[in-house]
Amino acid sequence: MNETIKEHSWIPLIVVALASFIIALDATFMNVSISQVVVDLNTDVSTIQSTMSFYTLITAAFMLLSAKLQDIVGKKKLFLIGSALYGLGTFTAAISSSATILFIGWALIEGIAGALMMPATVSIISGTYSGEKRTVALAIVGVMGSVAAAVGPLFGGIMTTFLSWRYGFACELIIVFIILIMRNKIPVFEPTESRSDLDVTGSIISLIGLVLLVLGILSLSKDFNTSIIIIIVGLVALAIFALFEIRRKRNGKVPLLDMDLFKDRNLRVGTLILLIAYLAMGGALFAVSLFLQSVLQLNAFDTGVTTLPLTIGLLIFAILAPGLTGKLSHKKIMAIGCVMAIIGCLLLSYQFRLDTTIWTLMPGLFVLGAGLGFIMALCTDISLSNIPAESQNNASGINSTGTSLGESMGTAIIGIILILGVMGGISTAVDTYAPDHSGDEQFHQDVYNYFQKVGNIDNITQDSFLVDVTNIIIQETMAFVMMVTAILMAIVLVLTFRLEDIKIKQ
Repeated sequence: MNETIKEHSWIPLIVVALASFIIALDATFMNVSISQVVVDLNTDVSTIQSTMSFYTLITAAFMLLSAKLQDIVGKKKLFLIGSALYGLGTFTAAISSSATILFIGWALIEGIAGALMMPATVSIISGTYSGEKRTVALAIVGVMGSVAAAVGPLFGGIMTTFLSWRYGFACELIIVFIILIMRNKIPVFEPTESRSDLDVTGSIISLIGLVLLVLGILSLSKDFNTSIIIIIVGLVALAIFALFEIRRKRNGKVPLLDMDLFKDRNLRVGTLILLIAYLAMGGALFAVSLFLQSVLQLNAFDTGVTTLPLTIGLLIFAILAPGLTGKLSHKKIMAIGCVMAIIGCLLLSYQFRLDTTIWTLMPGLFVLGAGLGFIMALCTDISLSNIPAESQNNASGINSTGTSLGESMGTAIIGIILILGVMGGISTAVDTYAPDHSGDEQFHQDVYNYFQKVGNIDNITQDSFLVDVTNIIIQETMAFVMMVTAILMAIVLVLTFRLEDIKIKQ
């Protein structure tokens, strides 16, 4: 029965793709619902934002431990445990009557459940399919997270505008039920290790290191100096973890993470590509959404509709990518994707003004999404191409950790870029319209404070001077963000040339 499933059925792919979708959706759809959640739960914005951040943090922190638990529990069993736990979390979040219950359901329970499911989604696909089918399946699973992240604002906007944010969690619960109903369609993978092989000390050290690293990244825009210290301490903890794992393996014990896997160039470079690509996409999407809501005053639904071209481009080209691998190598297709993404960023660079419309943003967003679709569809496949079957679980954990870290870093880092862009835009505006104050730091700060307080496009458009100044600040800020995104994609382009080509078994 399992062999039939492995060779002919796409149902296991559908099941794990649904899981990838809801895990990524959870991190984005509530962005546009914050104000309504604050009212419903009688709390404040910072509390809800912290809950959102902790969801990402907990998911990233437990990723390596989850990857190892696949070997001990079995990847299918762990995936289903994570799914059931995720259902409990979504139900708790949907019926939450306070910010505390929302935190427990969403950040804590769903965060841990997401960590249990994510590495298993990749390793189940790797163990179920081979050759071209494996490439197609990994492409779909890989891109489902990106699509969910991109459609999250639209989904959240529809739920919040026409129903309630609670229905967003309810929809996820329905998908969890579908996953559990179809559980018998997933092949069984027997455990390869025992409970005594679990590296408890390594698990604790990695947990501390990843928590500190992600926590530091998430708080960069709030307290930069303290965040840098936290990030450094986190990196030191991860370095200690790496040394501990190397020594543990030398002593003949099973490590939580086999550091020898990093000797594989494709896994090493591919994980880095995923991290940077997700960072770029998450950051760019955050900046564009912020512009649409803060500058153009669009509601949640209209913001989601405006960013839809990126999602469409991502989905179309991700579907096309596996079919092209018979004619072009993985790395060539990914390199073409990088060039397309850079072109998309350049097209967007000069499109952000007070009179910007969905039509002016559409070409750039579509091309950027198309380029990311090529990259994300094939990166996981080429990353795991040289990894032996017995190490697939560990390698999928490394891959998933890179993806999760990229998603975590995007919003935080682009938040800092936005502030730097605003300051640069103010400098240009002052040089243009008030040259006498070019070197006056206090004047620059006063303009920054005033710019923050204006807040309403109607107030700006009533004053032609304010229109000119604001347009320069917006153009400079968003152009800076898009140029940083283009540079990130240029780094990915260079990294693709470091990958080793793989041949697909027809």
